[in-house]
Amino acid sequence: MGNLVRDRVPDIIRASGRTPHVMTLRPGEYRATLDVKLREEVDELIAAQSTEAVIEEAADIVEVLAAVAGTQGHTLENIVAVAERKCAARGGFSMRLWLSGVDH
Repeated sequence: MGNLVRDRVPDIIRASGRTPHVMTLRPGEYRATLDVKLREEVDELIAAQSTEAVIEEAADIVEVLAAVAGTQGHTLENIVAVAERKCAARGGFSMRLWLSGVDH
């Protein structure tokens, strides 16, 4: 079994005197693996207990989102711009509003 890892992880493993076994994924495999990695990172964020752990896991999610955007020819900045546009049009989540239904 393997795992998608950050680009420098094989170098870090080598520096520790061990030998990593790595391969480069094809584009379709890469995107599917990013989807799995995103779910993994979200689960870790949900399980995080401390403020530091929450920030670390959120940063991992941002990195995966940047990679997903890259598979479509976009950047993290594109994601942020769209998020800002959506926030301006529909608002964010800071008010903690819960919609329990709508009457007709």
